[in-house]
Parts: sequence; structure tokens; C-alpha cells
Amino acid sequence: MVDQAVRVEHLTKAFKGKTVLDGISLAVAEGQVCGLLGPNGAGKTTLVKILCTLLRPDDGRAEVLGYDVTGEPRQVRRLIGLTGQYAAVDEILSARENLYMIGRLLGQPARKAKTRANELLDSFGLAASATKPVKTFSGGMRRRLDLAASLTGEPKVLFLDEPTTGLDVTSRGQLWELVAGLARNGTTVLLTTQYLDEADRLAGAIVVIDRGHVIAEGTPAALKERAGGQVIEVRPARPGDIGTVTRLLTQIAHTQATASNDTVAVPATDQDLLGIAVGRLREANIPVSQVGLRLPSLDEAFIRLTNGATR
Repeated sequence: MVDQAVRVEHLTKAFKGKTVLDGISLAVAEGQVCGLLGPNGAGKTTLVKILCTLLRPDDGRAEVLGYDVTGEPRQVRRLIGLTGQYAAVDEILSARENLYMIGRLLGQPARKAKTRANELLDSFGLAASATKPVKTFSGGMRRRLDLAASLTGEPKVLFLDEPTTGLDVTSRGQLWELVAGLARNGTTVLLTTQYLDEADRLAGAIVVIDRGHVIAEGTPAALKERAGGQVIEVRPARPGDIGTVTRLLTQIAHTQATASNDTVAVPATDQDLLGIAVGRLREANIPVSQVGLRLPSLDEAFIRLTNGATR
């Protein structure tokens, strides 16, 4: 049986009479990357703060590697790392000074703190900028340094709360590679994110919460299948036909088709719908460069599972 790094049982939390977590339960296996998804206000950050001992739950129980987050917070803090939504590094200090300071605050001897700082700077591609003030860093460099800081104490469980928010595509990709490498080396990662492609890329398991409840959990592939089967996707040969194809697919599927870039997608509500769509496109003299069936993307699955909630 796989050991559980994180266990949450019937956890509740309210602020000023408003329930944010309503009896939530979940588990994360050791060495796993678990994606925690949900609309804005679903309770993701509140749950992470409780697991990191920054908030106390009103009821229920949560454990990290067997330690109760309420009754044994000091033991929990020794085992975890946290990267929040915004970089929490000192802009006046250099990258090396930031990591050295954190190591010393964690009780590391001076020599070990220096060695660990240099190891992390090398691992995160920051060695060339080690002595530069952090205020001169780009957003991607600051996020990499922030992630490095959360690893100074070599945590066994890492909490990442929307770590790539605001980063460009290149910086996001670099951070993804770093997180994947941590998982390969045995670190347990709980990742909250607004980027569904990020969860699809990194997470072996996903938990979807909405209004403080777990509404779905499983592998990315299982959630896609649960969300309602296959999707018809059409790429018109002429970009000007996007609107016409969207209306046509909406009519024959009796559900709203969606256009994204140069393609139009609609749920395959009937097994014969693809053939019908091809016939109607031919009748309308609309040439296509691609037409076929695919599983829904995680974005589409998420929207269906949360009923399109945007709060």
C-alpha cells in the first residue's frame, strides 16, 4: 500500500460566517504531484495555508507525513516547503544572500547554509546571477529563486500555490521542468494552479474542489473521460468560416460549440454526430483542413465538472 504524505479528513473553515471549506477530505501519496484545481474562491489557498500551519481549521483533521498540522505544527514545518502566489524574497539582498539567510534561519551551520545555497543556485540556473541584487531579476528568475528558497531545508513535501502566475511561456516551461525534476527525486508536491495545461503536464493525480467540497478526483485522463466522452474538432481551411462552422456544429449537437484560434469544438453528444457534421460541412461547401474526434482537454473537463463556474 502506498503511504500517504498528506491526509485531510472532514476539514472545515469559515471566515466571518462564510464557509470556505465544508468538510473536505483528500489524500496525496508520497512522491506524487497532485494538482489541486478549482474556481476562484473554491478554497484552494485556504487549504494550503492550513496544511502549512498558517491557519487553524475550525473542525476536522489534517496530517502531513503522519503529523497533525494543529497538534504538531513544529514537526510539520520541519518537513515542508511553501512557494506562495507571489515571490517572497528580499529584493535588496543578492540571490546567494537570500538563500544563505534562509538556511541560517532554519538552523543550518554557516558552512552548510553556504553550500546549500550554491547547490540550489546551480540547480535553478541562477549561479551566474548569484551576487546580483534580486531587484534586478526578471519575474521568471524571482520565481525560480523563490522555489529554490522553499527547498533550502530539503523538504519532503512541497506546497506550490499558483507558482507560475504572471510568468511568460518560457519561464513557465523552465519552472515546470524544475518541479518535474523534484518529483522524480521523490519530493511530494501539492500544486494549486489556474493553468489547466500545467496540471495536465505535471500532475499524476488531480483533485477538483468547488465551494469547499471535493467534486472530482482522479488522473487527468480519468477526469477527461468522466467529463463526458469525446469532442468533435473541426479546423476550417478558410479562417473566415470559423463563425459559420461554430453555428453549424451548435445546431447539429444541440449544445454550444466553442471556437479557439483556428478550430471549433463541440461535445460528441451522439455517436453518429461526426458523420452528420462532415455531411453538413460538405453541403455548406465549407472546406476543412482537419476534422475528427478527441478526448476533451482538461480545460473542457474542468468547465463541465464545475458547471462553468467563474467566481
